[in-house]
Amino acid sequence: MRLILALDFGGTKLAAALVNIGSRKWLRYERRLSPVGADASTDLEIMRSLIYSLLQDAKPAAIGVSFGGPVNASTGMVRLSHHVAGWENIPLKRLLEDEFGVPVGVDNDANIAALGEHRFGAGQGYDSLFYITVSTGVGGGWILNGQPWRGAGGMAGEIGHMVVDPAGPVCLCGKRGCVERLASGPYIAQNVREILENKPPSRQGGKVLRGLVGDDLTLLTGQLVSEAAAAGDDLAKEVLHKAAWAMGVGIGNVANLMNPQRFVLGGGVTKAGEDFWQVVRQVARETALPEVDFEIVPALLGDDAPLWGAVAIALITIPNL
Repeated sequence: MRLILALDFGGTKLAAALVNIGSRKWLRYERRLSPVGADASTDLEIMRSLIYSLLQDAKPAAIGVSFGGPVNASTGMVRLSHHVAGWENIPLKRLLEDEFGVPVGVDNDANIAALGEHRFGAGQGYDSLFYITVSTGVGGGWILNGQPWRGAGGMAGEIGHMVVDPAGPVCLCGKRGCVERLASGPYIAQNVREILENKPPSRQGGKVLRGLVGDDLTLLTGQLVSEAAAAGDDLAKEVLHKAAWAMGVGIGNVANLMNPQRFVLGGGVTKAGEDFWQVVRQVARETALPEVDFEIVPALLGDDAPLWGAVAIALITIPNL
């Protein structure tokens, strides 16, 4: 029995799973929330306890790691985490290899999810795909000619910071009108909140939205905006339409530039309903040249995408598999 250990260092949660090579069912699985005020050493200690709980004296053939932040995939060095302090220049691959004595593959969560969808999900059988995650932020990961493509400095796939509306609102990165600024969950909620705060009640709409949060606008989330849109709220539909438009323009431009066979969309905002998908597909099609063929499909692995991607990167590290 040969085992793969899959680890997911997310922004707010830590998860680990064990699977037999060739199986599609977890042998064992554990997850913990990262405590408030956690730092790198806290997260590493929690993950170590998860690992030893799962392994129970077994030794894996390899370890794969999904990390929520920039990673140098060739060295396995974590550059930083946007959510947890103390991860600057941590040699995560070396730390795990030294402790467990097996090959380790490490990459950022978007690249890992692309690998997972390619090997186990919506990208099976396709040589080229672009995976896009639409949740707290908007990120992407490439598979080209059946292999991950990370770019010269490991920064390929940053569709979230493609500018689609140069006169649009300012993004956290400092630019105006990025895809992420218009289409990520927190920004969708912020856009709705600003309209409700700044327009006179007679012109703002949002009746369903106000009902969902009891007039406490701080409770607004991208998920609630999606629910309100599905219930017919005009303001929620308008903001989601703009988000879908931004995503569609980004995808259409990427289609023209790189011509992948498939775009695979995952993350919370992609549960926004059929209207969202219809606008994304229509705008992408209008933005791309007529001769450029592509499909836009939902991801299949859901919340387990980072762990299945970690399995995929671990398998790559095993010689002669």
